[in-house]
Amino acid sequence: MTTQSSLKPHLTHDHVRELLAAMIRIRHFEDKCAELYTQEKIRGFLHLYDGEEAVAVGVIPVLGSEDRIVATYREHGHALARGVPMDRVMAEMYGKATGSSGGRGGSMHIFDAAHNFYGGNAIVGGGLPLAVGLGLADRMRGLPHVTACFFGEGAVAEGEFHESMNLAALWSLPVLFVCENNGYAMGSALKRTESNTDIHAKVTSYGIASMQVDGMDVVAVEAAARRALAAIRETGKPQFLECLTYRFRAHSMFDAQLYRDKAEVEAWREKGPIKRFQGWLSQNHLIHADEVAAVEAEVEREIAGAVDFAEKSDWEPLETLSAHVMATERPVPPVVPAPSAETVEMTYREAVRQAIREAMQKDDRVFLMGEDVGAYGGCYAVSKGLMDEFGPERIRDTPLSESGFTGAGVGAAAAGMRPIVELMTVNFSLLALDQIMNTAATIRHMSGGQFGVPLVIRLATGAGRQLAAQHSHSLEGWYAHIPGLRVLAPATLGDARGMLWTALQEPDPVLIFENVMLYNRTGKLPENAGPVDIDKAAIRRPGRDLSLITYGGSLYKALEAAEALAADGIEAEVIDLRSLRPLDDATIMASLARTRRAVIVDEGWRSGSLSAEIAARIMEQAFWHLDAPVGRVCSAEVPIPYPKHLEDASLPQVPGIVAAAKSVLGKA
Repeated sequence: MTTQSSLKPHLTHDHVRELLAAMIRIRHFEDKCAELYTQEKIRGFLHLYDGEEAVAVGVIPVLGSEDRIVATYREHGHALARGVPMDRVMAEMYGKATGSSGGRGGSMHIFDAAHNFYGGNAIVGGGLPLAVGLGLADRMRGLPHVTACFFGEGAVAEGEFHESMNLAALWSLPVLFVCENNGYAMGSALKRTESNTDIHAKVTSYGIASMQVDGMDVVAVEAAARRALAAIRETGKPQFLECLTYRFRAHSMFDAQLYRDKAEVEAWREKGPIKRFQGWLSQNHLIHADEVAAVEAEVEREIAGAVDFAEKSDWEPLETLSAHVMATERPVPPVVPAPSAETVEMTYREAVRQAIREAMQKDDRVFLMGEDVGAYGGCYAVSKGLMDEFGPERIRDTPLSESGFTGAGVGAAAAGMRPIVELMTVNFSLLALDQIMNTAATIRHMSGGQFGVPLVIRLATGAGRQLAAQHSHSLEGWYAHIPGLRVLAPATLGDARGMLWTALQEPDPVLIFENVMLYNRTGKLPENAGPVDIDKAAIRRPGRDLSLITYGGSLYKALEAAEALAADGIEAEVIDLRSLRPLDDATIMASLARTRRAVIVDEGWRSGSLSAEIAARIMEQAFWHLDAPVGRVCSAEVPIPYPKHLEDASLPQVPGIVAAAKSVLGKA
């Protein structure tokens, strides 16, 4: 039970000494980092926390050990205040293997799972949706934890800030948002970049309780943090602290600080948190000079030890370069039973729906979220009816905020849930690309393997419905370019139903691209259909004369082309890639060893396409098997047109596949 006394800092001698010592410890650590930067021991972007120490020290010690922290790129002070060992923080600054992230994150990406420290984030505002997702996971599981999210005032201009505020308020999530308002987003003063500089007022417009506090006063910050955390634990709703502070050093060590003069900085230094608090303690005889000297000496010894530890630590060996991109331990591939004679007729859409239903029945950590996935069933009605079965908590409608709810999915997955995020159409995924590429795909690597994101993202992809240029993209090849992701393209009913469950067992993010032209496709599915192997390509039609290599919606065009070729005595082998990252090179090369010719059918644009990657691999691995150059059939290099005849002309079609096949056979 919250009492009035628990809401106020108890300014005992021990406590005030702890507060002062914690701020001095951060300040001296940052001073040493600046020195090491000039010696080129620390490289990259180095953002120092000088002047803002009262925020981290006022907030973080009030959190419980099970509460989580999401920080920004100026996070060394947060990590130290949280209890991440200084020697491991310093080793990370060096990039050494003993660092808190194994040396893979560096200054901007300090992670520590043991302290529930979910890392710094180099993307302005990028950590906000992650914090929302961590809070969502706790709310859905009924856990009493709080996630504290630190960010600067520059993030307020980002869409992810507003998306995150809305989601946190809408879903009543236990998140403490801490804005460290130091007045400058890099070199841009707040008054030059915001039409309304009152961040506190902006937040209250979302219905979030907000306090503005003097961020240079550690006692005021602690008091505000205690009140905010007590309110979150009592109501489950988010709280917001705007801490008015100032950084004494440049934005980063690359910053020439042309946007402010020395007099302004010196004026702020005079009211800095350490000088102010130490002066108040001395005036009131709560601490003495010899005590302060002892604290500083103790801190200097700790820093010297941390530097010595970092200097003597080993670099990560080159042999482990590819470690922590994906999890080393993966689930055992599912046993695929022989198909039963009994079949059920259904559409591709119904097969995906059945997969979602079965996953949610098997695992209560699984939930679906996206735009209109509830009563409407999403843009293509895949989830229609599931809200009646599982309720609005697990079939979760979202606002039109792709970055916000995709990032929330990332956070929920990192906290142990198994989210399925539906992005209505693949072009909307570009609004969430930051969260997919910069967080989901990288957090395992940046954290040295401490955090993973077992997330599934479903995307409707492809053209053919006369949706014109902005709703007809095939971007699978773009995502297949990104390390840290698995990319799937189920074409058959069996894969549409079975790939989802297999993907949900993966410890890393999986993107599933569902071609829009397949949703209405009907077929017979064996009654015992279940999970499928997502690592292997499938031979959909055996052949001897050439290999047609494709995926997704183009599979059926390739099969139809193979039928047409067979009428001319040409037996084409049709390979359904199924997995686009990683590619099943073995199946492709084994097919070419038999057929010695290949045509790749890819609905993406030709330049820089997935087909180009496959062709390159064929040349690298199977050149001496080939009897002809690799052929490609891709979409025309134009935005997809609206008129049906132009749309058809822009996409791979059966006649073009047949012509390409005959060309590589020398029968054109």
